[in-house]
Amino acid sequence: MTTANGRPQHPVTMRDVAKLAGVSVATVSHVVNDNRKARIGEAARERVRKAIEELGYRPNALAKTLVRGSSKFIGLVADAIATTPFAGQIIHGAQDEAWKHGYVLLVANTEGNRAAEDEAIAMMLEHKVRGILYSTWYHRAAEIPPALLETDVVLVDCYSEGGEAPAVVPDEVQGGRTATQVLLDAGHRRIAIVNTTTPSPAHEGRLRGYREALDAAGLPFDDGLVFDARPEQEGGYDVTDAVIAAGATAVFCHNDRVAMGLYDGLRERGLSIPADVAVVGFDNQEVIAAHLRPPLTTVALPHYELGATGVRLLLGIDSVPDGGRLAVTCPPVVRASV
Repeated sequence: MTTANGRPQHPVTMRDVAKLAGVSVATVSHVVNDNRKARIGEAARERVRKAIEELGYRPNALAKTLVRGSSKFIGLVADAIATTPFAGQIIHGAQDEAWKHGYVLLVANTEGNRAAEDEAIAMMLEHKVRGILYSTWYHRAAEIPPALLETDVVLVDCYSEGGEAPAVVPDEVQGGRTATQVLLDAGHRRIAIVNTTTPSPAHEGRLRGYREALDAAGLPFDDGLVFDARPEQEGGYDVTDAVIAAGATAVFCHNDRVAMGLYDGLRERGLSIPADVAVVGFDNQEVIAAHLRPPLTTVALPHYELGATGVRLLLGIDSVPDGGRLAVTCPPVVRASV
């Protein structure tokens, strides 16, 4: 049975294509799989291609996957990045890079639910994905689910203490140097840092970068200019008096939310930004940084590039240095707070 346009009513098969093109099913299979070693004349290949177009035949992707041993899918398993406003760029970067190389990204956002995570990984393995990116919404050490080691895996915005898998992470030390250098270049010499109270690669790395920038400028490190605060708006607000008492003319804040709280505290005390105190944040969370008054100079976490680089590592286009971690540059975003 056929429809009015001559197409079969049932899903189009290779047998239908072969009948219309006047060739064998094996010939259709060779053309569909672009087997150039098969002895098929160009005229026969062209008849098969026209029959495929006329009938609207779509090759069975699962069957092709079984033949190749892998599919054109790349998996991404994340704990919460889809619901985090700036970190969702990891998905965007990975998706764009996957498309560029002929792959489709399968995304599972698990919200930290281990059962959901295991199920998502199992589903991706069943679909014979080319490999899986495993990501967390902030830079930290992560425990790799054992099932991930059944395929190629790259860690994105996280790393394994045991080095079981290659990782791509933000260069926290370089980011700290860059933030401090922006203030040094503006002529400041008494620069405070408001760091987080939470131990993390960001806490240690940004502080190290701050110290390195001061050292390169010939300035001594002063413990009296180092403050720890909750990594949120209230933390920045609460530390304002201590920053002023230390005589700081500029402040490098652990993130943009801390900077937002410091803005409020400085204004309440009659101080102007940047005339009295210059401020630099970190993250480039645009919903905050671009809309503060004055707009906040900050250092961007390179979420888009983390996702894109993760795909390139998975496909073997990029490689990781010794130690298994590839650090991605955190660029400055200059606005009006310095």
